[in-house]
Amino acid sequence: MSRIGRLPVDIPSSVQVTIKNSEVQVKGQKGELKFTHHANVKVVQEDNQIIIRRSSDEPTVRALHGTTRAIIQNMVTGVSDGFSKVLQVDGVGYRPDMNGKNLVLHVGYSHPVEVAPPDGVEFEVDTKTRQIKISGYDKQVVGQVAVDIRGVRPPEPYKGKGIRYIDERIRRKAGKSGKS
Repeated sequence: MSRIGRLPVDIPSSVQVTIKNSEVQVKGQKGELKFTHHANVKVVQEDNQIIIRRSSDEPTVRALHGTTRAIIQNMVTGVSDGFSKVLQVDGVGYRPDMNGKNLVLHVGYSHPVEVAPPDGVEFEVDTKTRQIKISGYDKQVVGQVAVDIRGVRPPEPYKGKGIRYIDERIRRKAGKSGKS
């Protein structure tokens, strides 16, 4: 049996879970998420736990077992605690700003790049450390917004300029070598 899939998902007291047919709906103080699981996986709520069971031992069903459990766990965690990613802006003259709810990036282009947050996502900018904090209740959306912002100016390997994750290490290259 799947090591991840057989673990029950604990439901905090501040979270409400509704299971109808093949749809799981999770409500919490941060927001509301829905997920439709595959028919070969059965989701059952017992007491303050969600238990995921599979119908057979076929490889595709086994893969869905752990994946379904992980998605439901992320939904419960997201609506109760939330998720966040932190990006670092490095480079001379590179800086992030806020324009209302929108994020404005000055990263070496002839114009500033403005990024509007999708529903359920918020930006925070620390101008001293040039860090951008992306927070929200849907883990997939928060991760995708972070990837999109990093894609505006990915870090380059020679000087390390660009937008990177706070824990990301950039492999630096030596550059040109002079004649000797």
